[in-house]
Amino acid sequence: MSLKARSIILICLIILIPIVTWRTLPGLPSLGEPPEIYSGGTSYPESPLKFKRVTVGPKPVGLPLITNVQILDFNGDGHNDVIACDAGRGTVSLFTNQGKETWQEEVLLRDLAAPAHATVVDIDQDGDQDIIVSILGNLLPDDRVIGRVELYERKENEYVRHVILDDVRRVADVQPGDFDGDGDLDLAVAVFGYSRGAVLWLENRGNLQFRDHELLRAPGTIHVPVADLDGDGDLDIAAIVSQDEEELWAFENLGKGKFKKRRLWMTINLDLGSAGLISADLDQDGDQDLILPAGDNLEDLDAYPQPYHGCLWFENKGNWKFEPHRISHLGGTYAADVGDLDGDGDLDVVLVSMTNDWYDPNTASVVWLENDGKQNFQTWQIDNNPIHLVTVAVGDLNGNGQDDIVAGGLNLRKPFQRIGRIAAWLNLHEEAP
Repeated sequence: MSLKARSIILICLIILIPIVTWRTLPGLPSLGEPPEIYSGGTSYPESPLKFKRVTVGPKPVGLPLITNVQILDFNGDGHNDVIACDAGRGTVSLFTNQGKETWQEEVLLRDLAAPAHATVVDIDQDGDQDIIVSILGNLLPDDRVIGRVELYERKENEYVRHVILDDVRRVADVQPGDFDGDGDLDLAVAVFGYSRGAVLWLENRGNLQFRDHELLRAPGTIHVPVADLDGDGDLDIAAIVSQDEEELWAFENLGKGKFKKRRLWMTINLDLGSAGLISADLDQDGDQDLILPAGDNLEDLDAYPQPYHGCLWFENKGNWKFEPHRISHLGGTYAADVGDLDGDGDLDVVLVSMTNDWYDPNTASVVWLENDGKQNFQTWQIDNNPIHLVTVAVGDLNGNGQDDIVAGGLNLRKPFQRIGRIAAWLNLHEEAP
């Protein structure tokens, strides 16, 4: 064969191989499993369960950057409050219900460098509630060592700041638990970073001193829910990692501060967009499952919902086997929580969207997944306003015994319309007689 002929064949191969690969690869099975084929979703039927939307706290000004909301009884008076992290203002605020669907905001902590999460816990076990704040340092992608874990110790009517972990990259989540069985509370830490990150646990050494131990070195750790995942009586740690890979990890507690890391799941779809992780016994069979919202499109300047977005329920089958089930296809899904919204005794799921098709005014920003009791879910649209929602919590906000919803908006991307800071949806469902 002449040199000219060989050159022509080589050029053809250079052109054809990428084209054939591009056309073929999406249909190949993932790790021996059938390929994921999803339909996507931007809007859904109107919820038969009615909700009333109200603004929590003052009306939004500018472009709010709320990173986390929680529902809890902060002051122990028997009524639930809302705790929120505001990365734009650098604050952690408490919202108390004043009646007549109004909430009063009290700023608890100020001058925080992009707080991602506030963990309310009596860490020193002195009878009052301290606050542990996960500090990103920068809301936007950044690989510098700017993250911290800050402990705000409650001292009568003030909070005393202690930095219990620094010299790390951006910290996204901190959760408490007695991991070494010595009677005090340790901490699980998600170091998101950017190109570099980690999962850590902080051993409580007493006197508000902590020693850090690395469980996993990987960038993009978002949440580290703590639960007894194997039913052996101690606390394990789960983590979702979303940067270099899209992986679900668990760290089995072996006792005395020892852990065994287990990769529970992964996908070759590196654009899946894992956005968080919670633990809950969704099927109420006595063990803890894991729920993964997926729809993070923030790296895309023209973010648009993708067909693989939605929510995965990882059913705990025992012996560290977690079976994934896709229970939603909501575009841009960014956060999830569970509760019994319709009062029928099973757990439903609430999802909010960050990057749905916001140029369509009918697009869903809040949905709930009605559980038929056998973990078959019907998606109902609650609202299309406000948009850019990244955090959600479910609980009783007005003391009527019914689960309500609260969510926060992170308004980073266009379109800058239907802007909200913190909103609540009060459940109007009447209890069955």
